[in-house]
Order: sequence, then C-alpha cells, then structure tokens
Amino acid sequence: MHSIDQFRDFFITYLEKQTITKEPENLYEPIAYILGLGGKRIRPLLTLMATEVFNGDYKKALPAAMAVEVFHNFSLVHDDIMDAAPLRRGNVTVHEKWGVNTGILSGDAMLILAYQYFEQYEPAIFMQLAKLFSKTALEVCEGQQWDVDYETRDDVTIPEYLKMIEYKTAVLVAAAMKMGAIVAETSVENADLIYEFGLNLGLAFQLQDDYLDAFGDPETFGKQVGGDIIENKKTYLYLKALAFSSNEEASQLQDLFSLHLEDSSAKIEAVKEIFNTSGSSKATQEAIHDYTFKAFETLEKMNIECDKKDLLRAFGENLMGRKV
Repeated sequence: MHSIDQFRDFFITYLEKQTITKEPENLYEPIAYILGLGGKRIRPLLTLMATEVFNGDYKKALPAAMAVEVFHNFSLVHDDIMDAAPLRRGNVTVHEKWGVNTGILSGDAMLILAYQYFEQYEPAIFMQLAKLFSKTALEVCEGQQWDVDYETRDDVTIPEYLKMIEYKTAVLVAAAMKMGAIVAETSVENADLIYEFGLNLGLAFQLQDDYLDAFGDPETFGKQVGGDIIENKKTYLYLKALAFSSNEEASQLQDLFSLHLEDSSAKIEAVKEIFNTSGSSKATQEAIHDYTFKAFETLEKMNIECDKKDLLRAFGENLMGRKV
C-alpha cells in the first residue's frame, strides 16, 4: 500500500501531463491557472487510495481522480465569484484576474471537462461513475444554494446547516472515495461503507474549514481569514455561539452579523471573542472530533486488511489536526 504523500505525487505527475491550455487561451488559461495553484489535492488522492484499499491498481483510477479535481476546482471558481473572494490558496482568484464573465465560462468548461475523463472507462464502469458523479454534482449545487439562502435568513438551525455542508462539501469527498471502490470493482457493501466513511470525514473537514476560517493562520490557511465573518455566514461557529450565549451576547453577535463594513478587522475580532467566550469554538472542535471518529467506526465494518484500515485512520487523524 502506497503512502498518502505518494498518492499525492502520483496524481500531481498525472495532472502535469494533461494538456489544459489551448485555443481560445482566455477560456483555457484560467482552467490551467486554478488547477496549477496547488491545494491539498485531498479528493483525488482519496480516489487513488480507495482504489488500492480494495486491491485495485491506482493507475486505473487516475482519470476518475482527475475528474474529481477538475469538478472541485470548477465549484471553487464559481464559489469565489458568488462570494466576491479576492484570494484562493493565497493567490488572486480567477474572476479577479480574468473578469467575472470569463470566470463563469471557464468554470462551465471545467464541468464538461470533468465528465470527459470518465470516457476513458469501459461502459459498465463508466455508467457507475457517471451516475454517481451526476448525483453528486447536483447535490453540490443544492448545497451551494442553501449556503446562499442562509446568508439572508436569521432562523437557520444547526441541522439545516449540517445538511448544507453535507451537500456542499462532504458528498464530493464521499463520492471521490466511492469512485475508487467502483474502479477497483469491490463489493457493493464495501463501496457503500467507503462512501459513509468519506461523508463523515467530509463533514469533519468542512467544520474544520469553518474553524480555520476564523482562527487559522493567514500564512498557512491560504484564504482570507475571517472571510465567513465578513460575509455574515451562519456557520456552525455562529449557530453554536447563538445557542450558548446570553441574550445580550446573542444580540450583539446578531448586530455584528448585520454589518457590511469597508474595514472589518474590528468586527472579526469582536465575533471571534464571542465564539471563544460562549464555548462555540470548543464545541466546534468537539464536533470535528466526533465526525472523524464516526468515520473511523465504519472502518471496522469494511472487509479490508488491518494495515489499510490504519492508513485510512491516519489520513482522518491528519485532517483533524490540519492547519491549512
């Protein structure tokens, strides 16, 4: 079994061999740009890892892994436009560099390119991959719409928020792993279990992202720290803070989340203080831990070797402790 770092290297080598830039340059250059910005490459390496976990050849999973990475980056290009985000992975976002219209069109092209990578598989595998991918892509769009809707609602519940991040983020992590299982042609039971593992890991990952957005190190996080606070997003941190706060503190938090300021630095610090004093930041860290260990529980049900379970567990533990 290869290591996580080896899977990442295998994927990056494959990615660098892809011919992305062609005519018209203004359509394809932004695609090459966003794919070349690096990032953690978590989803594609999960596809490769899952394939090998179920005794398949990771090389066969490289096109599926590429489809996952292209789709993920497509969603980021459009998310950044919707959020008016200036930075992605510490670099200028596509729409800031090329304009909103090009960002929309290049993103659309990426969605189509993602599907094209499945064409490299035989019909039976292609059908399973495409069916899972279509379902997942639609769920990601549904999650994104809920995310937009919740920005203007004052009555978002924690279950609603968890459903939103499940669709917006976790389902793609889960699908990435199940694609590896499909390529490896393992049992339906194993494929479903690896999906469940990925879903819980994806929920933990997004909650960690929410936490790092507020409390991460700007030097390592890569995105604008406090971006969710600036955008008044009702994250898990915010919802838990409301639930735990006194009426006075909750009112103060709601007032802060009604502001749109030119300079948000004081607002960010005030909100973070409430997150800490209310116990919200601690509760969020506990939720990250709980979802990670819920993922680990599914490992015991999988029909795979112990060393492979250990690798998946180590990956989850690394995610739980990440700072980027």
